Amino acid sequence: MASRDEMSTSFGRAASVYETGRPEYPAEAVAWMLQPVASHERSVRIADVGAGTGKLTRTLVEAGAEVVAIDPDPAMLEALRSAVIGVPTFVGTAERLPLPDAALDAAVFGQSWHWVEPSAASAEVARVLRSGGVLGLIWNVRDESAPWVARMTRIMRGSAAERMLASGSPPVAAPFGGLEELVLRWQRAMTRDALFAMVRSRSHHITASHAERARIDAELGELFDEVGAVGEAEIALPYVTRAYRGIRP
Repeated sequence: MASRDEMSTSFGRAASVYETGRPEYPAEAVAWMLQPVASHERSVRIADVGAGTGKLTRTLVEAGAEVVAIDPDPAMLEALRSAVIGVPTFVGTAERLPLPDAALDAAVFGQSWHWVEPSAASAEVARVLRSGGVLGLIWNVRDESAPWVARMTRIMRGSAAERMLASGSPPVAAPFGGLEELVLRWQRAMTRDALFAMVRSRSHHITASHAERARIDAELGELFDEVGAVGEAEIALPYVTRAYRGIRP
């Protein structure tokens, strides 16, 4: 089995299926994260850290923010530059951000805080935020209250993010205190190909052995047949978006 570090940097190998398979972030949840620094007088300055192919970046840009995108994987940033034109990109991590002190109104992490070391990342984010700036964390998680979705997770294995969120709020450290939370439930219409793209964008599938990938694909194929995800037919995949925000003192 691949190590945590190998999994965290594996996504560039699957950038195209990541872009196809992963959902966008609800604008309502993103606006909630940024509400404490929202301004009618100027654009809000934000770093999207662990930006991947730009799923969260584009929502921030559409909201009128001034955004920089940071990711440890150059292949993911290359895909981001194709998907979101004009956003500056930098190779970096939450623990070592290539940004000056007090440069940002917000630093946001879409589907990525579970890969960081919380103490080091919290301190580094605090360094680049102005006083009163926002640390925003957000995840789209499949809603396993639907039996077929729970079965899908058992087949493809739960993720590091899902295990972390099941135990409570994401861990943060000084100078951030408790996090506020927003929960949204929604559905995404997906074809069989899109469902497989979502599965193949996950670190467990990317780093698994050929035999393990074949097992996952075969068992999911049977499940998708049963639920009607055949050909171009669409089915609704239920999601829960969990958003969190903390304020730099």
